[in-house]
Amino acid sequence: MSRPSTLGELRATGYTVQPVKEELRNNLIQKLRNREPLFHGIIGYEDTVIPQLTNAILAEHDIILLGLRGQAKTRIARSLTELLDEWTPIIQGSEINDDPFRPLSFHAVQMVREMGDATPITWMHRSERYGEKLATPDVTIADIIGDIDPLKAAHQRLHYSHEGAIHFGIVPRTNRGIFTINELPDLQPRIQVGLFNLLEERDIQIRGFNIRIPLDVMMVFTANPEDYTNRGNIVTPLKDRIASQILTHYPLSMEHAIAITEQEAWTKRFGEEGIVIPHYFKEIIEQIAFEARKSEFIDQKSGVSARLSTSAMEALVSNAERRSIVNGDEIILPRITDLAFVTSGVTGKVELVFEGEQEGMAKVARALVGRAVKQIFKQYFPDPLARDKMKSALDRYEERYSKNPQPAPAAPKKEGEYDGILNWFAQGNTLSITDTMKFSDYYKELSRVPRLREITQRHLGIQEANRFEMASAMEFVLDGLHQHSKLAKEEEFGAPEVTYRDMVGSIFTRPKDMEDDDGDDEIDLRNMPF
Repeated sequence: MSRPSTLGELRATGYTVQPVKEELRNNLIQKLRNREPLFHGIIGYEDTVIPQLTNAILAEHDIILLGLRGQAKTRIARSLTELLDEWTPIIQGSEINDDPFRPLSFHAVQMVREMGDATPITWMHRSERYGEKLATPDVTIADIIGDIDPLKAAHQRLHYSHEGAIHFGIVPRTNRGIFTINELPDLQPRIQVGLFNLLEERDIQIRGFNIRIPLDVMMVFTANPEDYTNRGNIVTPLKDRIASQILTHYPLSMEHAIAITEQEAWTKRFGEEGIVIPHYFKEIIEQIAFEARKSEFIDQKSGVSARLSTSAMEALVSNAERRSIVNGDEIILPRITDLAFVTSGVTGKVELVFEGEQEGMAKVARALVGRAVKQIFKQYFPDPLARDKMKSALDRYEERYSKNPQPAPAAPKKEGEYDGILNWFAQGNTLSITDTMKFSDYYKELSRVPRLREITQRHLGIQEANRFEMASAMEFVLDGLHQHSKLAKEEEFGAPEVTYRDMVGSIFTRPKDMEDDDGDDEIDLRNMPF
């Protein structure tokens, strides 16, 4: 359907222009009545942030989104355009998107005065009605609001106080739209003061001249609480003028965290059929972020961005992809050995409480990966430490009934779920694998361990025919036992080989190449899962 191209044609259709906040409110009400999704791509905020955001729009408020980094603040701001009308008429050539019925700029007023109903209009898509500026210390009031352009004034022979001499800033150029200022505390206080009129009186003033232009714009701000003390502050009068403050947060559940990473991470390398990511791998990746958010080594004021999980997942898949390319495999499936390479996606996303050398960050990242494997392992397999608890129960049993003449009840069973695996390693056997090992060799090596395949199949329900998933899950069992201090794991950062061996034996007997230069027998604790 063709749209009106002149002011007269637009007037004949009976079209009415709504203020932008009223437009947002009416479209939101319509979506609520139709039970349509309000914001696409915003996961985990359905019961927390989105209700507050909805209330603010219904109240026609300006908004500040307050939260740590990586909490989708900017995405929320950009998604507000979904509530705008798809197309909006403006006067052709207008710098500030003038309403055809109520022109503001000197250009638009002159055009309507001279051309009347023949004034040409154009239609602007809602994606063009959004403006954004990252607050930095070098931002000026001219960037945000505008300034007098001497060249324009001289060329058109205008006085500096004349409206035609104005060079509009980025906020007026988003008139009749939504404008976002990211990281508001980084904006210098004197620049923040320049926003007072915009939020309260809804107009702007240029250079102190008696030029006031009423704007129709919804303002959205984002801020990180850490910035209040580290880099800047929001001046109190400005904060008072922002009607709604909405707190954001990190994913509260594993399901939401996985959904966010699946949405953001690039994992479709060989197409959907060419890559398989077992669910427990997705949980391990998310658990790394959960562990980081409660780690005593990580600065929690800085936050742990949701981008950590995205980067870690992409690094995991990339290492599996590299192996597939080298070995000519037709499928990409991660292995536990690939987790050693996700640290590249972790170290740059967190800040330590105590600043130290770069190696310290890498050690913390590896520790977070280990804790994540340990936590997820316990969700699928019996607790490996239950055997130690059973031993304590046996000791109490013997102490209680050794001198008691009355018949004793049946003693607890002594056999543990993982005894077959642990006994095999206790006999001096070791298992060595690399991240680039061909699948046939990888599977053969893991199959040497008695009962490993049986335990894996019983608890994960993997079919015997699915050998790729079975092999990776078998390694998951071994690493889970290592994280529970049941097996030793010898690996060096950047080294190609990982070796599993008996925990006790690894403490008192070491390979020749692990001895100290002086040849003494000092115990080596490098393989302990700290």
